[in-house]
Amino acid sequence: MVFLSKKMEQFQTSIFNELSAYKTKKIKEGSSLIDLSIGSPDLPPPSFIVEELVSQVQDLSQYKYALEGITELHEAIHSYYIRHYHVEVHAQHEILSLMGSQDGLVHLPSVFANEGDVILVPNPGYTAYAAGISLAGAIPYSMPLSEENQFLPNFEAIPSEIREKAKLMILNVPGNPIPNMADKDYFEKLIHFAKKHDIFILHDFAYSELYYEKKPISLLSIEGAKEVAIEFNSLSKSFNMAGCRIGYVVGNATVIQALKRLKSNLDFGVFIPIQKAAARALNDRSNFSDHLRDIYRKRRDTLVSGLHSIGWQVDQPQASMFVWAKIPFEISSLELSYRFIDETGVVMIPGTAFGSEGEGYMRMAFVQDEVVLQTAVNQLKTSSFFKTLS
Repeated sequence: MVFLSKKMEQFQTSIFNELSAYKTKKIKEGSSLIDLSIGSPDLPPPSFIVEELVSQVQDLSQYKYALEGITELHEAIHSYYIRHYHVEVHAQHEILSLMGSQDGLVHLPSVFANEGDVILVPNPGYTAYAAGISLAGAIPYSMPLSEENQFLPNFEAIPSEIREKAKLMILNVPGNPIPNMADKDYFEKLIHFAKKHDIFILHDFAYSELYYEKKPISLLSIEGAKEVAIEFNSLSKSFNMAGCRIGYVVGNATVIQALKRLKSNLDFGVFIPIQKAAARALNDRSNFSDHLRDIYRKRRDTLVSGLHSIGWQVDQPQASMFVWAKIPFEISSLELSYRFIDETGVVMIPGTAFGSEGEGYMRMAFVQDEVVLQTAVNQLKTSSFFKTLS
C-alpha cells in the first residue's frame, strides 16, 4: 500500500484537468471542439530564435550543466530592462534566470515564509500562486479583484492584523486571468504601503509585451521599488517560447540571491542553447514584438466584437491574451463551461478555476486565428442561452 504525504491533500485535481479529461472524452465521441481555454501561444517563435537554437544545439560543448544563468543572458536582460523600462538592474546581483517564470513563482514563497506566515494573493489569480503558498506551508489571504476597483487589489482594505502578519504580496499586472492595468500612482501607493508594513512584493509581469493601446508599467520603474520588490518575466508569451521553459526575475539583490541559493539545491539550470536563444530574443531590435501585438490585437477585436454581436457585452482587454467575460446568465461558471462544450463545442475556463472571486466570469484565450475565433462566436450563438439575450 502506498501512503502519500498530508501535503498532497493540498494538491487536488484541478478544474483544468477535469475539463481536459472531458474534452478528450468528447473528441473520442466524435465532437469537434474549438479550444479557447489554455493560454498557450499557437504561434511559433520568430525565425531568428529557431536559427539560434539550431546553431547552439549543434555545438557539442553546450551539453554540460548550466548551474547558473550564463553571462550573455544576464547582460541581455540588463539591456532589455534599460531599453524598455528605463530600469537599471545589476547583471550579476539583481538578475536570476529560471525554468520559466512559474519555476520562480512557485518557489519564492519558500524563501520568505515560515509555516503559518501570511501571503497576500490576488483572487482570482494564476493557479501557480496557490501551489507555491502550499509548498511553503504559508496561509493565503485573498485580495479580491473586483470590477469597482478596476480589478486591482485594494490593499488599503487589508485588515491591520493581516498587514502585520503578512510577509509577501503577490501582484500580477497585466494579469491572468484578468487583463487589468495599473498606473504610476497606484504603484507609488503600493510601494509606500509595502515599506510601511514591511511587506515584500512579488510582481508577475509575464504579459508585459502583450499590450495594445497603452504600454504596461514595470513596478521596478517606481522610485524605491527595488527596496521591497522583485519582478518576474518570461519569454513564453513575448516570444512564443512557452515550451522552452525560460524566464527570469529581476530586482532586490538580497531576495534574488536567496532564491538563487534555493534553486541551487533544486536543479542545475536551464539548457545553455535555450539561454543563448533567449539572449538573442531579448537583444532583438526588429519589429517582431510589434507584429505579434498586431496579430493579437486583431484576434482580440474579432472575439470581442463577435461576442458583442450575439449579446455578450464583455470588456475589451488592454493587455494579455485573455477576455475576462462577465456571465450574463443565471448559471455557475463551471456548469456553463460544460454546457458550452456540449451545446456549442467551444471550450473556455470557468472563473472559479482561479479562485472564489472568479465566480460569475469566464476566461477565453485568443490563441486561435481570427477565422476560428469568428467560428467560435457563430457556434456560441447557437446556444440556448443567447436566445434569451436577443
